[in-house]
Amino acid sequence: MWVRVLRWLPTLAMMVWTVRLALERSFVPEDMTETNTYLLLFCLIFVPKAIYTLCGGLGRLVKRLFHSRYNWGNLIGLFFGFWAFYIVAYGSFIGVSRLEVKEVEIAVKGLPKAFNGYRMVLFSDAHVGSMEGWRQKYLERDIDVINAQKADAIVFAGDLQNLRPSELYPVQDKLRLLKAPDGVFAVLGNHDYSAYINDDPAICAANEKDTQNRMRQFGWTLLMNEHRVLTRDGQRLVIGGMENGTGNSKVARGDVKKTLEGVKDDDCVIMIEHDPAVWRESILKEADIPLTLSGHTHGGQLSLFGIGTSTITQKEIHGLYDDGKDHQLYVTCGLGGLVPFRFGVTPEIVVITLVSK
Repeated sequence: MWVRVLRWLPTLAMMVWTVRLALERSFVPEDMTETNTYLLLFCLIFVPKAIYTLCGGLGRLVKRLFHSRYNWGNLIGLFFGFWAFYIVAYGSFIGVSRLEVKEVEIAVKGLPKAFNGYRMVLFSDAHVGSMEGWRQKYLERDIDVINAQKADAIVFAGDLQNLRPSELYPVQDKLRLLKAPDGVFAVLGNHDYSAYINDDPAICAANEKDTQNRMRQFGWTLLMNEHRVLTRDGQRLVIGGMENGTGNSKVARGDVKKTLEGVKDDDCVIMIEHDPAVWRESILKEADIPLTLSGHTHGGQLSLFGIGTSTITQKEIHGLYDDGKDHQLYVTCGLGGLVPFRFGVTPEIVVITLVSK
């Protein structure tokens, strides 16, 4: 009896812990340490155990139906259980520590000759609240690598934080180090608003203002349904930045027309929008934008045999897409995520070289 009790105690403790976290008022607690510890233990111990139990149960059923001597389900469950353990362990400790510098050349319709060869570093989804403790060194490395590209401009495509601006305080001196000749252009992602906090509306509004003000204090140009014009040899390149989302997005504040107010008909526009779904929902329908830069998807964070977890819910997940009419979208898988985990989807920064089409 005592052996059975001891066997069930971890499961009972995890059930109590699950209920406690489920009663959290906000999407996740302010301190993500507990949440990440819970998810890590759950996926390292209970997921493999559940896989083994399920396979063993099915194997027992097959054994009875076909009067077999062996329960092959136990062997299959053992294999897939260890495979699940490996995926979680690798993704949580090794996958998140890697960084890929991806170089992409994109031919842009209407790009002025003066901007032929213009280089931009695109990064997204830093989720600095998840880069705490021993992971903070990865953020420092990422900033150094971005600056080392010596690009003309740096573009941040949203989700700097998980939930609250307080996550930015410990790393604000590091974020100030990002520099480029034409500046750092940034937009807000869904996590940079207060959509995931169950709090007083006045507090939520204050949090949003704090996040925005701090991004500006870093020396970044925060674009909230607005644009900036870059000039070279009398020629213009417009950098537009939309707020997050349109349509059915949880945070839907993007406005294509407002972003492009005052833009000339013959201007070449590079649009920054956190959510790539907006490209089909609004941007293609409302404007002639040759290139849109996005993030948000994290590439699914988990990819097996080239199949990511986001393929079910989203068409444009990672890489370069086009509509066949000289309108293109580039989606980066970003640097991090609310949950620090990467398997088969390496964190990245993207060095984009614009060339005339």
